[in-house]
Amino acid sequence: MAPFVHRLRVRYNECDSQGHVFNANYFVYFDVTLTELWRAALGSYEALTADGLDLVVAETGARFRAPARFDDELEITLEIERLGNTSMVSTIEIARDGETVAEGRIVHIFVRADRLGEKAPIPDHVREILKPYTADLQAATSTQKPRSPRQSR
Repeated sequence: MAPFVHRLRVRYNECDSQGHVFNANYFVYFDVTLTELWRAALGSYEALTADGLDLVVAETGARFRAPARFDDELEITLEIERLGNTSMVSTIEIARDGETVAEGRIVHIFVRADRLGEKAPIPDHVREILKPYTADLQAATSTQKPRSPRQSR
């Protein structure tokens, strides 16, 4: 299966005084895309929390390549780089008309919903649902340290 793709049109209020998407909004776009992945894969994010799980962000970063502007239609691609025992590493690319606008990476930790902060293993059924969106299916069962972005490309 191809990576997960979500399309989003830039709204006026997301732009700064220079007419570009304000940098913090790219992280909102990352989050919206992950939420849409959960909707496509599980039916909703609530399906995960109903299982007694939640996610917390442990690390994130972005590289900005070109400005996006009001009314641009963005194609946001999310691929799971790695599924660990309790963590999930996602890479994200935001493009406009085939041009990369921004790239990002997010490390999420699965935690117990009733005890936020307590790590929880990724259940087998969730792992199976996420496998089609995983870049390296062999890495889906690995519990080794995440690869650096340079190693994963």
